[in-house]
This record gives sequence, C-alpha cells and structure tokens, in this order.
Amino acid sequence: MYKEMLKSDPTIMMGKSAVAGTSITVELILEKLAAGESIDQTIEAHLQLTANAVSAALEFYNSNENG
Repeated sequence: MYKEMLKSDPTIMMGKSAVAGTSITVELILEKLAAGESIDQTIEAHLQLTANAVSAALEFYNSNENG
C-alpha cells in the first residue's frame, strides 16, 4: 500500500520519502509517533495527513527495517 501513498522526489524535501502531494516526510511522522504523539494528534497537526498515510509511513518503515 505504501508505494502508492509515498513518493520520493529529489526536488521535494531533499528526496526523503514523503506523503504524495505533500512535503510531510515519513521521517517527520515517525519522529512524532516516537515522541509519544498519537496518530490522531499527528493528523490534527498536519491536516493533509490521513490515517492511511500514517499507516503507509509505518508500513514503509517496517518493510525497510525487516528486509
């Protein structure tokens, strides 16, 4: 699922993986969650985010950590 929702473009956020159509990086999402922010709080802080986009970021992270 994450491959459709996340894009990497060298002209956006220095090529970091980000939610398609935004400059919200996977890194930012993961940092917020690691700091104790809930998914709902993260979405409220970044109105372009959806629960599916957060799930895609987590899936991307897990797939890269485990293989």
